[in-house]
Amino acid sequence: MKVENNKVVTITYSAYDSKTGALLEKNDNSSPLQFIIGKEHVVPGLEKQIIGLKEGENKEFVVEANEAYGEIKADAVKEYPIEQFKGIKLQKGMTLVNQDHNGRQIYVKVAEFDDNNVKIDYNHPLSGKDLKFNVNVLEIREATNEEINYGQVVTEGDSCGCGSGCGCH
Repeated sequence: MKVENNKVVTITYSAYDSKTGALLEKNDNSSPLQFIIGKEHVVPGLEKQIIGLKEGENKEFVVEANEAYGEIKADAVKEYPIEQFKGIKLQKGMTLVNQDHNGRQIYVKVAEFDDNNVKIDYNHPLSGKDLKFNVNVLEIREATNEEINYGQVVTEGDSCGCGSGCGCH
């Protein structure tokens, strides 16, 4: 079977900064990544490169920033009054947890600050980086109708994939 839309794919991978060679992220057989092709669970360039691969295949490739986490956007740096950060010992470059407009947790970085204001960088930490991947396709299977409708992999004992057993679809 080969990787194509609506297939559940299980992979292990290593991701590197393609310019410096620094290892950015790695998983192994004890914690493989599982996702449905075509549901935007992974960066577009990764998905494009593994489409057509077969179970057991390995592939090394580079995904340019615009097909990974995007280019760095100057307008993603916002300034706030320092009073909003009371109780936080600010350091340039530190990561803070925030919420997006949908209530999901996002990680932001303190770009700079002074006595009056704090500049927060909302760019993804890997924005602007070309990524080199080494991928091993462990398993490919058909997605169930429930997985296709819900949009994510359903694990055993999980009725809807959300992890709560709430039956939310």
